[in-house]
Amino acid sequence: MPVMTPDAMLAKLVGFDTTSARSNLELIYWVADWLDGLGVVSRLTFNADHTKANLFATVGPEDQGGVVLSGHTDVVPVTDQSWDSDPFTLTQRDGRFYGRGTADMKGFLACALALVPDFRASGLKVPIHLALSFDEEVGCLGVPALIRDVMDNLPRPRLVLVGEPTSMRLVNAHKGIRAYHTVVTGKEAHSGLPHLGVNAISFAAEIVRFLDAKAEELASRPDPASAFEPPWTTLNVGRIEGGTALNIIARTCSLVWEFRPLPGTDAQAIEAEVERHIAETVLPRLKARHAEGSIRTTRLCAVPPLTPEPDSPAESLVRLLTDATGAGTVSFTTEAGLFQDESIPAVVCGPGSIEQAHKPNEFIARDQMAACEVFLRKLKGWAVSPDGER
Repeated sequence: MPVMTPDAMLAKLVGFDTTSARSNLELIYWVADWLDGLGVVSRLTFNADHTKANLFATVGPEDQGGVVLSGHTDVVPVTDQSWDSDPFTLTQRDGRFYGRGTADMKGFLACALALVPDFRASGLKVPIHLALSFDEEVGCLGVPALIRDVMDNLPRPRLVLVGEPTSMRLVNAHKGIRAYHTVVTGKEAHSGLPHLGVNAISFAAEIVRFLDAKAEELASRPDPASAFEPPWTTLNVGRIEGGTALNIIARTCSLVWEFRPLPGTDAQAIEAEVERHIAETVLPRLKARHAEGSIRTTRLCAVPPLTPEPDSPAESLVRLLTDATGAGTVSFTTEAGLFQDESIPAVVCGPGSIEQAHKPNEFIARDQMAACEVFLRKLKGWAVSPDGER
């Protein structure tokens, strides 16, 4: 039977370059083989071209739903970042583990996987499920297929614990995210004859101005009762690209933008408002200049917020295991809201700090790994005796 410490497991996982633009199959197949050696069967769900996969595995009784330990396998790029060590080789110094994904969020996955032999030998009465997903960093694109597979083919889980980095604090709410790609098509011409062309950049700029105005409007209406920072729905234009040369009227211009709704925000209404402004204000002016001009917007992702459920089984269990007296919020997004949308209670609680994520020299502190291991061993004890018998 293979046995690995959480530290050794973290070194193995960090060694797989699972940047979102790359495949995660090497990691997934390795985990599946490792679990198979323990007698644990994995279910895989793939993306359309089978270059990426989710993994779902159950330790303990398979005839009932249990506690899902959920985390993503992909990491953000290291391009143009200055690291003091190889980002895909785990490096230890000063009580920290350095490497891409250590905090976000292979530290949690390493602890959960390393404890599988212990889970399996303990006679769990409530199963513990492992859910490893792909493309969380680019919009939680992988986990919906995993959730569908579970809902269609397996017992409904009792609850979900998402191990994103919260310094092992209980989080019961986070913002959602909706992201879009808008492409404006105009008409090329020589820049010395601008009246013969239609500049796509200029019309894209009109859309950006509207989005900026909408962002200011949202910021002017903060929720005074909100614990979020900032306490309003944010909107951002993250990338814009257009034109081919200084002396050519730009035929195309594209922009990628997003907004992050607070729980309870009508995200569909914000999306519809932007669509209406483009369709009724910007597009008619474009077509008046060029009948074949167009503006097309594609939704890239739509991940719902996590809404507080103070009495949910998920929050109650984490309170029991951590002695937490309160719950916090985070402004980043996780798959917890997607599980909650399927009426599966979910919270976020994991090792490491989000302040270290996505940076050069990303790290997770050794004591955070230890705290996560303690937490998961307490979870095991509860799953062995869920009615309180020890």
